[in-house]
Amino acid sequence: MACTSGQREQDPTPAFTVQKADRWSNLFIRQEGWFGGDGIFAFPMTRDTSKQVIIFSDTMLGRIKDGVLQKGYHMVNNSVAFLDGRAPDSTKISFPVKKNEKGEDVSIFPVRLAEMETGEYYWLGDGFFDPQTGEIHIFTYRVIDRPDSPDLFKFEVLGGAIITIPAGSEFPFEDQKQTALPFFENNDGWITSFGAGIMENAAANNPDSDGFIYIYGIRDPHKQVVLSRVKPQDFLIFDNWKFWQGDGWSSDFRECAALADSASNELSVSLLPNGEYAMIFQLGGIYPTVAMRTAASPSGPFGDIIPLWDCSEALEEKEFFTYNAKAHPSLSSKGELLISYNVNSFAFWNQIEDYPNLYRPRFIKLVFNGN
Repeated sequence: MACTSGQREQDPTPAFTVQKADRWSNLFIRQEGWFGGDGIFAFPMTRDTSKQVIIFSDTMLGRIKDGVLQKGYHMVNNSVAFLDGRAPDSTKISFPVKKNEKGEDVSIFPVRLAEMETGEYYWLGDGFFDPQTGEIHIFTYRVIDRPDSPDLFKFEVLGGAIITIPAGSEFPFEDQKQTALPFFENNDGWITSFGAGIMENAAANNPDSDGFIYIYGIRDPHKQVVLSRVKPQDFLIFDNWKFWQGDGWSSDFRECAALADSASNELSVSLLPNGEYAMIFQLGGIYPTVAMRTAASPSGPFGDIIPLWDCSEALEEKEFFTYNAKAHPSLSSKGELLISYNVNSFAFWNQIEDYPNLYRPRFIKLVFNGN
C-alpha cells in the first residue's frame, strides 16, 4: 500500500508521510493466552514513563497451534498488558489474565457499582497516569447485552464510570475504586458519553500548556466530538468539570458544542511538533479510512478531514470492518505519531476460527518531515 503525504497551503500542518508500523502490528500476533482484543489505549504507569499499561475491551483468550484455533477459546470483557519501555519488543510485553477462585479467566475490571444491573460489564475508554498522585484513572462504558434488540450489535450502553487504580497498586488491581460518571445521556437516540480520548495539556514541551486534562466524548448518532476539561487534582470532583459550548465553558454537559463530526467512538487528540493539535479517528466510525483533523487549540475549531490511511488490505472478507483509530503518544518515537486501528467482523463467531488472528490492532505511523 502506498503511503500518504500531506501539506496544505493555508494550514500550518507540518508535511508528513504515513507508513506501516509492522513491528507494532506483529507484536499482537500471539498464539497463547491473549490472542485478540479491541479498544486499545496506552499510557504510562510510572513517573519516569519506563513502563506502559495497555488496556483492551473485549478480549479473546485461548491457544492457536499451527494456525488452528484450539477448542476452549473464550472471551472476557476487558484486560491489560504491560510493556517495559516504549519499543515493540516481544520480550518486554506481558499479557497477564485475572483468574477467579475457580481458576477461570475473568475480566480485570468487573462492575462493582451499587446501581449496576445484573449482567453489566465494562468496555474501556481512555485513561491517564497522574504523576502528582501516582494514580491511574480509566474511563469505562457500562454495557449490557440485549439479545432481542433490533440493533445490529445487540448491546446497550447504560452509562459511564471511572476506575481509579491507587498509587503502587499491582495486578490484578483488587484495590481499584469505581465511581459512576454523571455525564451520560440517552435522549431519544441522541447519546452523549465521555472518555473517547484524553489529552493531557500539561506537557513540558508545550508552550501553551494550561494544566488541564481534556476529555473528549462522542454524541451519536452523527459521531460528533464533544469536549470537557478539568484540572488533574479535581478529576473526581465532577462539579469542577467544564464543557465547551462553542465560545466558552459551561457547567452543563448538555450544552456541549460539536467540535467535529464523522469521528469514531475511540479517538485521540495529540500535540504535533509545530504546536498544533491533531485529532485522529476512524472516518464515520467504521469506514476503512484512518483520518485526521487539526486545530490550533484543544477545543478547535478543527479543520477539514485529512485521509491518512486506507485500511482495505485488512478486510479479507466482506464481513470484516475497521474501527476506532487513534494515536498513542506514549508509544511514539520523536518526530512520529504511532496510530492503531482495530479489525472485527460482523460475523465474528462464525469467522474467528478461520481467521484466529483477525481480532487485533494494526499500526501505522505519521512521520513528520524534518524530524
